[in-house]
Amino acid sequence: MATSKFTGKTVWITGASSGIGEALANRFASAGSRLILSARRENELQRVARLCSNAASVSILPLDLSRPESMGCAVQQALSSSGHIDVMVHNAGISQRAFASDTNFEVDERLMRTNYLGPVALTKALLPSMRERRQGQFIVVSSVLGKLGVPGRSGYCASKHALHGFFDTLRAELSQEGIEVLLVLPGWVRTNVSLNSLTGDGSPHSKMDPGTASGMTAEECAARIVSAAEAGRDEIHPVRITERLALEVNRLAPALFRRIIRGRKI
Repeated sequence: MATSKFTGKTVWITGASSGIGEALANRFASAGSRLILSARRENELQRVARLCSNAASVSILPLDLSRPESMGCAVQQALSSSGHIDVMVHNAGISQRAFASDTNFEVDERLMRTNYLGPVALTKALLPSMRERRQGQFIVVSSVLGKLGVPGRSGYCASKHALHGFFDTLRAELSQEGIEVLLVLPGWVRTNVSLNSLTGDGSPHSKMDPGTASGMTAEECAARIVSAAEAGRDEIHPVRITERLALEVNRLAPALFRRIIRGRKI
């Protein structure tokens, strides 16, 4: 990336240890950004950091989004080391592979804490510093399931729907303060998301879904995200034709979409 509005900017990425987060780290590094990489696995963060040698600087900040109460301390640590955050990329998350009736409430709670409450707590802790500078950008990597409800994903869909409600509202509230919000709704992306998904009792799914295996690469998804962030977009859908069709059917003929997904297997 020859020239970029992200050159020299401080970009904090959660879920940076693999998949889309790792690809975004590489992309922002190529733009000459200053990176803060967060995830639970410190050894994997160290690996990604070594791959981002062309970044202006790279630091790691281990973080568990399922502990929203710890986000204030994490933000203090990030600000004390970097001074300010220009771009906050909310990418960390976990999916689900179980019907609602087979899912323990503790799993629903973990999904909501990781996918919704953690990012919201992190945003609220970081927002005052952005408002003081009257600049900043939130990039929220959600899912097409933030707009759709499909069998086997009740807790996941709920967390993503909530994420959309919060950040759509935040965008409107901050529209006069120089702070941007980009919602990203990927479809199938070739990552470990299905392997790490939670089953009804909270154990890992440990299987690669065919859709995930045949999805777009994380690198392509990351390229679309950074391009949209450069352009100041509000929302993008990095999806294949089948997923785009599902979104359009749900928008134009929701009753038809509901009939199509009835009885769908996990």
